[in-house]
Amino acid sequence: MSDTLTGKIALVAGATRGAGRAIATELGAAGATVYVTGRSTREQRSEMDRAETIEETAELVTAAGGQGIAVQVDHLEQEQVHALVQRIDREQGRIDVLVNNIWGGELMFSWDQKLWEHSLDTGLRILRLAVDTHIITSHYALPLMIREPGGLVVEMTDGTAQYNATNYRVSFFYDLAKTSVNRLAFAQAKELTSHGVTAVSLTPGWMRSEIMLELFGVAEANWRDALAKEPHFVISESPAYVGRAVAALAADPEVGRWNGQSLSSGQLAQIYGFTDVDGSRPDAWRYIVEVQDAGKPADATGYR
Repeated sequence: MSDTLTGKIALVAGATRGAGRAIATELGAAGATVYVTGRSTREQRSEMDRAETIEETAELVTAAGGQGIAVQVDHLEQEQVHALVQRIDREQGRIDVLVNNIWGGELMFSWDQKLWEHSLDTGLRILRLAVDTHIITSHYALPLMIREPGGLVVEMTDGTAQYNATNYRVSFFYDLAKTSVNRLAFAQAKELTSHGVTAVSLTPGWMRSEIMLELFGVAEANWRDALAKEPHFVISESPAYVGRAVAALAADPEVGRWNGQSLSSGQLAQIYGFTDVDGSRPDAWRYIVEVQDAGKPADATGYR
C-alpha cells in the first residue's frame, strides 16, 4: 500500500485510540496527509480519562510515512467541527477521505440493565456520541468532498447491517447506536452518488483495542493468553487490520462498487489481499455466526 495515497487528504474523526488511531496510521503508511481529531490531548483528557492522545496518533501517522496533523475537536460541538473543516479547506482545499469513527461510549454502559433500568441521561448521551457526532461531521465535511468525484466516506460501526438486523447487540442503547451508523452510510450513499462520492459502513471483528486488551489483562504481544478467559477471542484482530481495510478502499479506483454497502475487515481482506499484523486474515463475522453463536467450541481453523 506504500505511496498509493500520496497527495490525498484524509480526516479521521475520532482518532485518539483503537480503530481510529490504526486507520489514521495505515492511511499515513500509504502516503496520505491525515487530520486526526479527538478530545484527548497531552494537556487535557476527555471524560474517558485515558492516556492516549491525538498528538500520539499524529506522530504515528508521520512515522508511518504520511503527514499527521492533530486537532482537538469535540464532534458534538458544531462550532468546533465547522472550524476544523474551514481549516482543512484553507490548508488543503478538499477532503478525499472522511472516516467517521467518533465514539467514546465504551465505558458508559450498564450492560445488564434494560431500557427502563438504564440511566436515561447516560443512554441518550451514548446515542449522541455515536450518531449525532457523525451527522455533524458529515454535514460540514461533505461540501469539501463533493467538489471533485472519487471521494470516500467510511462510517465505522460494530456489526454488519446483515448481522445487526437479526441479532440483539447486548444492550438497548448499544444496539440502537451501532445499527444506526450502518443506516447513516446507506443514506449518505444515496445523496452522494450523483457527486461521484462513495459512502460505506465498515466494521472490524473482535478488535484488540487498548481497552479490550486491558480488560483481559494482556498486551498485543501476548494476546493469546486471554483465551483462557474467553476462548472465542481466538478470532480477534488487531486494529491495524481494519486500518488496512480503509487504506485499501481509499486506494481502489473502483471503490464506487461498494457504495451504500455494509462491509467488514475480514470480507475486504479476502478481496484486496491485505493481512493482519501476524499475516493472517481473520473473518470474524462469519466465525461469530457459524461458531460462536452456533454454540460450538472455539476453533478459528478455516476462519483466519
